[in-house]
Amino acid sequence: MDLELGSDTAEFRAALRNWIAAQAPDALAGLTDWNAYVTPGGYGRRELAAAAEHPAYLEWESELRAQRLICPNWPEEFGGRGMDARRIAVLDEEFHRAGVPRVWRGMGESLVGPAIMAHGTAEQKALFLPRIVSGEDVYLQGYSEPDHGSDLAGIETRGVVDGDEIVITGHKVWTPESGEANRMFVLCRTDPDAEKCEGLSFVLIDLADPGVRYCAVEQMTGVTEYRDYILDGVRAPLSNVIGGLNNGWRVVATPRGHERDTPATAAHLGFEREFWELVEASRKEGNIADPLVRQQLAWAYTRVQLIRFTELRMLNQELEGDALSREALVARLFASEYHKRLGEIAIGVEGVHAMLRPDGDGYPISPWQNTFLASRADTINAGTSEIQRTIIGEQALGLPREPGPAR
Repeated sequence: MDLELGSDTAEFRAALRNWIAAQAPDALAGLTDWNAYVTPGGYGRRELAAAAEHPAYLEWESELRAQRLICPNWPEEFGGRGMDARRIAVLDEEFHRAGVPRVWRGMGESLVGPAIMAHGTAEQKALFLPRIVSGEDVYLQGYSEPDHGSDLAGIETRGVVDGDEIVITGHKVWTPESGEANRMFVLCRTDPDAEKCEGLSFVLIDLADPGVRYCAVEQMTGVTEYRDYILDGVRAPLSNVIGGLNNGWRVVATPRGHERDTPATAAHLGFEREFWELVEASRKEGNIADPLVRQQLAWAYTRVQLIRFTELRMLNQELEGDALSREALVARLFASEYHKRLGEIAIGVEGVHAMLRPDGDGYPISPWQNTFLASRADTINAGTSEIQRTIIGEQALGLPREPGPAR
């Protein structure tokens, strides 16, 4: 395993570091703590949104677009730079080191774009991909439904063809909130007589359609990071169906690979920062010398390093063409279970202070209370820990399939 990622990558790192120093607007780093939002269960979403409206951020965004450093792993023909996994890792690290934002187009970049590139027509690629890179289209995910949880194939939202349009009716939940979002990618059932994984279609819809209604879903943290969407006769042209009718499962398999299996090579940066912040909190609380606290902190530090080295192993495997490794399947489960435990440790470090919310209007909580509460969802998002263990057992270890009525 090459920890330095090769001499050519070292040259790229040096050039990128110099470019950031020369091009980043002077006011950018001081707008907010951009790195704080790398930490899973990030705290201070409103501050980040406000900073993204500042002229310095808009100038930086424009410069990144000019250098094709938005969606940089996309092929050049689609507006990216065709960066391999090593350069993406370096990009994440150098932006983190400089304290400047790595402008990311959310699910449009990581999920919709790859699906269109793999399954879309030439016309769909020409229409939709440039609008993702420019930020004109911001996507929400329309997968989860109230009665199906992690069972993506159990979708009941219906799509009915009406002339040259598709009419969608159903209920989507746990859709991440985004004030800038104007579109949603929806998985709906277009052939109710087909087998469970068949008869599904992947459709792009406009959130301005009069058939779209939503309400906020309040979480334990007191914030509303998710929405509950009702789709009541929402219309979209058939040209918005990616991969063709009744072929949605094959399309979904492309972005789900990015969400569950591709290594997030920058994840350890957030975890490491969070760990040292907890060490500092322990010093302030005066329990840094407590043997139990030190043992828990040592446990946490060891896990962060394991995450880091696992990322490096996955990175090398990805470069060798191994798209789905055992390490990749285990990585997300390991990180989510780690972060839930870290939240519990943090509450113990804070001691009695963690039992009470701070003063303030609404539902204020401290950053460590937020970590404790938000991390409970880490073992549910994108497939529960139980689902992840089943996938690891069946796909990675080759164990017999879990018995059940659907099988």
